[in-house]
Amino acid sequence: MARPEPTTVLAALGFSPAVERTYEQVLRHSGQRVAYVAAALLRSPEELLSELDPLVARGMVRVTDDRVHVESPAQALARLIVELSEVASHAQTELTALASAVPLLVARAARPPDSEHHVLPIDGEVSSGGDPGALIASLIRNSLGDLSWLRPEQWRAPRERDMLEVVRELIASGRRSRAIYPVRALREAPDIVRARAAAGEQIRVVPEVPTRMFVIGTSHAVVPDPLGFVDEPRILVRQQGIVEALGLLFEMMWERASPVPELEQREGRPDLRAFLLRQLATGAQDEQIARQLGLSLRTVRRRVADLMSELGADSRFQAGVEAVRRGWL
Repeated sequence: MARPEPTTVLAALGFSPAVERTYEQVLRHSGQRVAYVAAALLRSPEELLSELDPLVARGMVRVTDDRVHVESPAQALARLIVELSEVASHAQTELTALASAVPLLVARAARPPDSEHHVLPIDGEVSSGGDPGALIASLIRNSLGDLSWLRPEQWRAPRERDMLEVVRELIASGRRSRAIYPVRALREAPDIVRARAAAGEQIRVVPEVPTRMFVIGTSHAVVPDPLGFVDEPRILVRQQGIVEALGLLFEMMWERASPVPELEQREGRPDLRAFLLRQLATGAQDEQIARQLGLSLRTVRRRVADLMSELGADSRFQAGVEAVRRGWL
């Protein structure tokens, strides 16, 4: 079932009614000290700061010099639109630059080789016709490596159900699938996006996805020719350097994309405590953990502190040792 249309600015930005109420309460006290605002809302300063975490994470509330500064809804919306537009514009610029290399995928040597330099053809081909879904399914089943997708509008395709089964089969085998969607997919095709998430696919969203793209590890990539939303003609690339370049482009977009926490599975979901311990054991910083969980930095730091307190540890190293001793890892 599709979600109801938002009725307020904060609801449209994804905030819960509770967060929206907190925002409305603190807005009238913008510029006041934390203790004053907390008292006005019948909260302790710690409780107030905790409730403000989601708004601080989105930049709508700032706490500086022990004062609470709140953006108006109009200011916040204008700023967020500019930020998202900059992200989309940057991705479009990168993809446009990459498009200039596409003709090299099927290029042949334009000059005769000499004794020192040999121009070799790129491993790949341009094709049309056939069944693109069957092509992708065959590539997945007969290759190794994780999957990376840019999916601007593939959920409209009639073969989406068949592709879902392929993704489910791949993830069950231990491989990983990650996909970046335009944010409108959450409104236009919520059931399809949830089905991919339920199959185990990791999903993030950006304002706009400028082209289709599909990458398998470092062995294969498929992009339309020219870049965009068409099924054909399409370029199948096997040249490792170019596949790796497309993979790096995906990683850059993935880092800038926003997680969708509500798409996480409720059953079989990794225990947050174990996840935090594994991340700490690998030396991950709080900022990196916050990005992976889609939480604010303040929330991650509070949960790490609670975990260390639960373990009776004074350092992250001690926490790891104690967690192993207790069998938590």
